[in-house]
Amino acid sequence: MPCPRPAVPSPVVALAGWCPLSPAGAQTPQLLVEPPWTPAVLWDRVTLTCQGSGTTGDTTWYKDGRRWGQKGRDSFTVTESGTYTCGRAGTRRSSPVTVSDDWLVLQVLARALLEGDTVTLRCRGWRNNPVSSVSFYRDGKEVRRFHNGSELSLSPLQLNHSGHYHCRGWVGTWGWKESAAVAVTVQVPVANATITSGPLALQVRPGDPVTLRCSVQVGSAPVTFTWLRHGQEVARGPLLELGAVDVGHSGTYQCVATNQLGQDGCQAVSPELTLEVTPQEITGHWVTGGVTREYWDCRTPAVTADPDVSLLSPAIAAGLGGSLLFLLLLVAGAVGWHRWNYTGG
Repeated sequence: MPCPRPAVPSPVVALAGWCPLSPAGAQTPQLLVEPPWTPAVLWDRVTLTCQGSGTTGDTTWYKDGRRWGQKGRDSFTVTESGTYTCGRAGTRRSSPVTVSDDWLVLQVLARALLEGDTVTLRCRGWRNNPVSSVSFYRDGKEVRRFHNGSELSLSPLQLNHSGHYHCRGWVGTWGWKESAAVAVTVQVPVANATITSGPLALQVRPGDPVTLRCSVQVGSAPVTFTWLRHGQEVARGPLLELGAVDVGHSGTYQCVATNQLGQDGCQAVSPELTLEVTPQEITGHWVTGGVTREYWDCRTPAVTADPDVSLLSPAIAAGLGGSLLFLLLLVAGAVGWHRWNYTGG
């Protein structure tokens, strides 16, 4: 199902979405099953293929949680019922695939179930023996009963179709049987994703804290976020915290939002968001009479004084000089008068 292209909200930058995406999980191999039903049944001649990350031909297989079979084969035909996973050096194990050999098995297509799809659940008897009087249950409650049919169609899929389904019916000559439960999870592709900022204008000053946020309005969890700068990955997660920025942070940024829908997926990539960090400049600087004045970005001038330079104005200095001269003359006259009187006596 194609991803809907969201309307562009304003004024934030919107992400346009599309799907499908290449197999999800770069560090986790995908375990593909053929025929593509889950759980698989042994009598269908099931083939499992380990695909994705890691070195081809270096696959390790696990059955029921334990290492199983010969190492190296990327694909094989199943001959035993059980739960299988695969792994390669440097990767995690794949999601499990169950191969059943039960009397009655309820199957659903082994792919992502997207809202709006048509999905068929089929109730199958052991080795294709006929099944009659089939009832289908969701979360323990009966949702449909068929006297002759053994398939339940869900169309169009909606979120309320999600749940655990099982079936019950009469198998061949063996009587009433009941299947194990199978999970049906209806998922919503990512759409209407946006990239917004915290304290950010497109032009900021060095030292300003800058945080970019990527979010989606719709989309089934989990959603992963990848940040690109000039097309190169720089971080992952919904927040890109640049901290106190400098000129080196200038550039174009994008956010990629992806939700992992099994072997399919949807992603949304934003248009480029340009961040420009503009350095501050001194707009005035001069020195006069030992006083340094600086005008920084047109703010009120700051005044600082050199410690070895007097800050006395010429008028004050002249006044102080005249007073000292008068005092010296007065002292000199008093001393002369005293000596004259002393000599005469």
